Amino acid sequence: MFTIDPDKVRFVIEKARIFDAGMENGEEDEELEATGPHTSDELLEDEDLEESPEADAMYGELREIINEFNQDEQAELVALTWVGRGSYGTEEWAQALEEANRVHNDRTAEYLLGMPLLADYLAEGLSAFGESVEE
Repeated sequence: MFTIDPDKVRFVIEKARIFDAGMENGEEDEELEATGPHTSDELLEDEDLEESPEADAMYGELREIINEFNQDEQAELVALTWVGRGSYGTEEWAQALEEANRVHNDRTAEYLLGMPLLADYLAEGLSAFGESVEE
């Protein structure tokens, strides 16, 4: 079972949903995939991108939130995402967590924010462990 506070995960889910909504109203998914995740400064420098200001602000906020998590929390967030997308089952939690710790680096936030369905994956991950997304 995970040890990260479910409220922290719920907060990331809430912010990720806002980020996804801003992306739908601004930049096309194909453009994001072609250009990859950007920092706020990079977006300001690239005039060809037409991302909404809300999505840009939310990306920066989410990146900061995830970067403030300690390494264990970041690894659990990644492992929960993997459980939510079906790469691991709840019975394989130890393996998912071990792999998340093994590949951990200082770009965890960028990795997670590069997933178009991050909010859904985290919600599914919580649900898989019997945690409600809405609290």
